[in-house]
Amino acid sequence: MQKDEKIDTNIQQALSTAPKQTLSKILAQTVKTGIIKSNLIPMFAGLTLALYTYKISPFEKLPEIILAFVGSSLVMGAAGAFNNLYDRDIDSVMERTKNRPTVTGEIEPKTVLWLGIVMTILGLAALAWTTPLAALLGFLGLFFYVVPYTMWTKRRTIYNTEVGSISGAAPPLIGWAAIHPDITHPAILGLFVIMVIWQMPHFYAIAIRKHDEYKAAKVPMLPVVKGVRRTYIQTNVYLVILIATSFLLGSLSLGLMLVALLLSVAWLILSVYGYKKMDPEKWAKSLFLFSLLHMTVLFSTVILYSLVGVFLEL
Repeated sequence: MQKDEKIDTNIQQALSTAPKQTLSKILAQTVKTGIIKSNLIPMFAGLTLALYTYKISPFEKLPEIILAFVGSSLVMGAAGAFNNLYDRDIDSVMERTKNRPTVTGEIEPKTVLWLGIVMTILGLAALAWTTPLAALLGFLGLFFYVVPYTMWTKRRTIYNTEVGSISGAAPPLIGWAAIHPDITHPAILGLFVIMVIWQMPHFYAIAIRKHDEYKAAKVPMLPVVKGVRRTYIQTNVYLVILIATSFLLGSLSLGLMLVALLLSVAWLILSVYGYKKMDPEKWAKSLFLFSLLHMTVLFSTVILYSLVGVFLEL
């Protein structure tokens, strides 16, 4: 059976059970507003870190700050739309995605395509008004998510998570570049690398919890192909790297470095201890929840530290 035939069959099944939704909910699910909101936090962290590093008043850069939020939101939404459009066949198989509007037919594929194109153009234009580098990073983040990840590696290799992590870590770079067109400072590079590495334990945990769904959709996530033991070992390797990466923040602030270091060490301890004491499902859930805590605390600390530092300079 060809891909389009699979989509048609699964759409008919989904339509019979899917509840009717409002237009706002349809659009929100199509562009993945939840992911947009979560990614705006690291974008803002990178932005405020640049303000603090270069002693720039937020009021001086208010237009750039607004455009960074608008442009980033549109580009992220475009990435979500393209991803939903391409993944209709596997989304129809997985329980958590089978009621997406692109699966049920509540939004036409052509509409999703044009929505993604328009959001891409407007988003990149908004970012370009801040700095050309911010627009370039926005484009690269979108490209890596849609082509190397969604269209190539997601269905072919257990390293799809590693490839997808590059686009997932673009937001702090975009935020920094919107304020200062140079991303070679160790602090922002540290934030970027931390976010790249963070995604592996985070998504491995999700893949363990949704093992049967990924297996049914034939998505080669690491736990599905190599098992929980291999995932445990690889998770710990990345957590050790995450601990080492924390020291990159020391070039800017000892306090930020210590926060990142303590969070990463705690995550590794939880992984090792939890694996011995819990079943795989509970272990994965504990790692998933801690990953959310890790990112929330780290980026909130970066934002507060940067803003306090900036306003003390005014």
